[in-house]
Amino acid sequence: MSNAVYGTFIPLYFQHVGFSQSQIGTLLSLGPLIAILAQPLWGTLSDRARTKNSILLLLIAGSGISMLLYPLSNQFVYLLIMICVFTFFQASIFAVSDAITLEELDKRKRGNYSHIRLGGTVGFAIMSILFGLVAQKRIDLMFFIYAAILAVCFLLVLRFPIIEGHQSKGRKMRIWVLLKNKTLMIYMGANFVLQITLGYYYAFFPLYFKELGGDNAWLGWSMVISSLSEVPFLLLSQRIFKHIKIPYILLGAGAAAALRWYLFSVIENPYWTLPVQALHGLIFIVLSVTMVTIINKEVPIELKASGQTFNGLLSLGIARIIGSISGGIASEAIGMRSVFFYNFIVALACVIVFSVVFWLQGIRGKTGMSAGS
Repeated sequence: MSNAVYGTFIPLYFQHVGFSQSQIGTLLSLGPLIAILAQPLWGTLSDRARTKNSILLLLIAGSGISMLLYPLSNQFVYLLIMICVFTFFQASIFAVSDAITLEELDKRKRGNYSHIRLGGTVGFAIMSILFGLVAQKRIDLMFFIYAAILAVCFLLVLRFPIIEGHQSKGRKMRIWVLLKNKTLMIYMGANFVLQITLGYYYAFFPLYFKELGGDNAWLGWSMVISSLSEVPFLLLSQRIFKHIKIPYILLGAGAAAALRWYLFSVIENPYWTLPVQALHGLIFIVLSVTMVTIINKEVPIELKASGQTFNGLLSLGIARIIGSISGGIASEAIGMRSVFFYNFIVALACVIVFSVVFWLQGIRGKTGMSAGS
């Protein structure tokens, strides 16, 4: 629900207070830059803390409080600072939460991560509709609504099962151990390239939708479609992981991304973007759940949180920076429609190149994986 409020409507808020596309791109890229610095820190602290839960509570509290400070000024420099403070806490919430969730499921030997992740999809869909209506008249209320949502999250986390940090006692391990896993790094590489194109989408699709003639309420509905399109994969992920190999899943997500960006580049009526949004369910959620599951299965227990935050560093940090900054500059130079076409080229090239890499490396992937493993 918080992602639907902030992630969807913050570009429109920046436009509302008078910033240019390049300024918006700079603002939105600074958050991922801070995420690059914050993710390894919070991952290490989570693995070394007495409980991972305490770190998650700190991240949620810091995000909520900083969000309340956001609307005190519309000055560019002030907002740059607030994005840094907010993202320092917010960027690792999902990674640490995933680490806790997956480890608890491993302990219970039952349960399905994808079904739990479905809560995010439903929450995003509901809030996209509700706040889309609110944003028609009072987009500035996003900060207070976001903080209220995180207050509820804080209370819910107090009821979480307690998960210890496995480096709080015993052997210490550095995150660089992950770099030795060549197959995992190749998977992360494919995900990274596709996340660059998603970075541009998240930063500029709301503006592109408005440029085509859509309004905030219909933008909310477009996000509902993209969110609900995730449901089939989340419900069927266990079967998919058992019968389809990981390289094919990642390449399929890349092909869906290429198709989506191409269609965005040729559509002229904003309402035709609505059915195209259904392709989101074959891209973001597939990449996210697949990578979270692979990392939980491949990394040592001492690096469960660090592995998730390292993936977040790449996909929510560096990739988003590239997508936001280069996308903002390119949008002013050649227009958002043309940038979506170049995203199509990037995604298509990713599919072709990594198909060759998987073949040359002999990576056939694994089946029999569980979304709760």
